This record gives sequence, C-alpha cells and structure tokens, in this order.
Amino acid sequence: MDIQLWAIIGLTFVIHLIGTLAFAFRIAGIRSGQIAIAFSLFNAMVLISRTSNSFQAPLLAKRVESSILEAGSSHLQWDFALILAAASVATIVGGLLIPTVQRVATGAVASFKKRRNLVRLMLKALTPRGAEVVMQSVALPRYQNLTSLRVSTGFPAVYIGMNFAATALWTVGVLSAIYAGSIDPEFRVTASSLSAVINGVATIMMFILIDPYLAGLTDDVVEGGVSHATYRRVLVWMVLSRLAGTLFAQILLVPGAHLIVSVARWI
Repeated sequence: MDIQLWAIIGLTFVIHLIGTLAFAFRIAGIRSGQIAIAFSLFNAMVLISRTSNSFQAPLLAKRVESSILEAGSSHLQWDFALILAAASVATIVGGLLIPTVQRVATGAVASFKKRRNLVRLMLKALTPRGAEVVMQSVALPRYQNLTSLRVSTGFPAVYIGMNFAATALWTVGVLSAIYAGSIDPEFRVTASSLSAVINGVATIMMFILIDPYLAGLTDDVVEGGVSHATYRRVLVWMVLSRLAGTLFAQILLVPGAHLIVSVARWI
C-alpha cells in the first residue's frame, strides 16, 4: 500500500472512531448532570472528524482519476474494501474505548465547569498530569453489558434498524459515488456529486429520526424514568448496529456504484 492509501485509511478511521465515541459523551453528560457541556465538548471532536472528511474525498477522487489515466482500475475495489474495513475497525475500537472516554469526558466536563475555557482545557490534556488522568481512566467494557443484550418489551428495534441503515448509507455514500467514476469516467463528476444525495438521506435519518430518540432517552435517564442499565444496553445495541452497518457497506459498494452510474446517465 502506498502513502496515499494509508492516509485515506487513517482519515476514515478517525471519522468513524469519533462518530462512535459520541455515545461516550452521552454517558458523561448523564453522569455529570451537564448534558449541554458534554455535547459542546464533543463538538470540538466533531471538528476533527469534519476536517478529516474534507481531506478524504479529494484523496479518494485523485486515486480514482489516477487509476483511470493509468487504465488500471482493477485494484480499486480492493483499495475501497480496505477503506471500508478501516471504518469497521474504528467502530470496534471506538466501542471498546467508550468506558475510558466516558470517564475522561466526565472529568473534562467537571474541569470545564470550573474554568470555562476550551483552549485551556485542551492544553491541560496535553500535560503530564493530563496524560496521567487518561491512564487512570482506562477501562474495558464490562462483560455484563454484552451478556445482558436481551430483546425485551420496549426494545427499540425500529431505531436500531434505522441506525444500521443510516450508518451503511453514510459509510458507503461518498465511496460508492467516487468509485462509480471508475466504472464510467465520462460521468464521474455527476456521479461524485450524487454522494450528497446519499449522505443527505443518511443525515436525515440520523438527525431527525435517531438522534431525537436518543436525546429523549437520555433525558428520561436523568429524570429517573429509565434505568442506567437499560440506557447502556440501548447504546451497546447502537454500537453493534453501527458496526453491522459498516460491514454491510462492503456489500453495497459495487452495486451502489453501478446504481449511481445509472442515475448519473439518466439525469
């Protein structure tokens, strides 16, 4: 693998890692009682994800265009499979890091509450003391959280399914649209532009259907209407459905690219 592919894989890993760690900040908000601050601190991490996303697409497009010029796009499917695999690995790593990040985030919320300066908080995290706090916060997911994944009354199957579908679309959207350019180079700009439509559908599902449900559930936990155990169980299912979505994206890549090519020709 060349440096360009390693860079794309690294950026993809960061994007999906941060997306998964959003659940850790939800837990931190509940534990600290400062949900708004917890989400505000998470938004700082979202900036890193958005920046990574802005670099990922041009690098992917350049890789496809180089393959077209070299008349050798046979390796592209393997390259894109590796990139999607990075999304799945990042989701697994993110899930394993949730207990650790949740503890660190809870401490960060408390620190920010005293001195409301995000830059100072970030600089403090880079000090030896900050590193020591992170090391002391290291924890693995509890085995009980996995063994208690039973489907009972009130199980949010619809939202788990929507999270799976939204993650699959969001993961494969840009990749299929850019990969479509190698199938029909004549329409590669149109095909690439269609990624916004796919990501738009995924974004609508995430922010209009799934996120409000999780927000309401979070408030229910704070108010005592839902137990912490139930809340954690739902979040574990969300992580697992997110992982399943990234894996299903592997299957959607090529068919999705051919569908995008057909739409690009039609419009």
